[in-house]
Amino acid sequence: MEKLPKISIIVPCYNQAQYLDECLQSVLDQTYQNWECIIVNDGSPDNTEEVALAWTQKDSRFKYVKKENGGLSSARNAGIKNSVGEYILPLDADDKISEDYIQLGIQRFIDYPETKLVYCAAELFGEETGIWNLKEYSYENLLFANMIFCSAIYKRKDFDKTKGYNENFKIGLEDWDFWITLLSPMDIVYKIPKVCFYYRIKNVSMLKNVTTEKWQRVARQIVINHKDKYEQYFSDIIYLQNQKEIIKQLSSEIERLKKTRAYRLGKFILKPFNAIKKLF
Repeated sequence: MEKLPKISIIVPCYNQAQYLDECLQSVLDQTYQNWECIIVNDGSPDNTEEVALAWTQKDSRFKYVKKENGGLSSARNAGIKNSVGEYILPLDADDKISEDYIQLGIQRFIDYPETKLVYCAAELFGEETGIWNLKEYSYENLLFANMIFCSAIYKRKDFDKTKGYNENFKIGLEDWDFWITLLSPMDIVYKIPKVCFYYRIKNVSMLKNVTTEKWQRVARQIVINHKDKYEQYFSDIIYLQNQKEIIKQLSSEIERLKKTRAYRLGKFILKPFNAIKKLF
């Protein structure tokens, strides 16, 4: 029997030690067994190290990496560089996943190897609860807003073709920036039609402290970072619109010509020729 591929779960942690046990328990509970979990202590001043090391003693598939504080993107990149899995699943230390998420995700890649990325339906928990209503994925939608949370599954070889998560993004949206880097219009993105990811809502969080002005500044930076992709997308749209307009004009001109006397006369003259052509 062919061995199932290994997946590396990357868990950056900065001042989230109080949530880390719940997050890592959701990893340990996975029905899919061939995984490793890289816990990255991003220079956290709390007891992250103590909690993380307890998990490495509990199960050898948990591994611990400690680094100077560099932000979420830096921590993710460090975790991925220290991983050996064929697939990558980023998971923030205050979130959790269902026990069958990895099983369903890897099975999709096995059944449809051309798949580029797998994510799922999501649910909120903590200070707010309920289904997380995100816009359905399309490449066009992704260029204007992010609907793929950070905990999606993708291939390590595809990550290696990029420069990783942009470490200049310190206040969020680094996952949106990365998805635009990773994906192209023809790539297959699959959403598991089941809640497999749980996103914790807290009273105080990095994202809640970000002003509208800062969000707009980061969004503008994303457009600048992917200028070629945005320009290509809009040029394609303009091209298609122009083509449709040309076809519309040609169709109108053909209909006009069909009504002219010259067209009707020409059709009459060609009738014997068309009859002979059919014989051959």
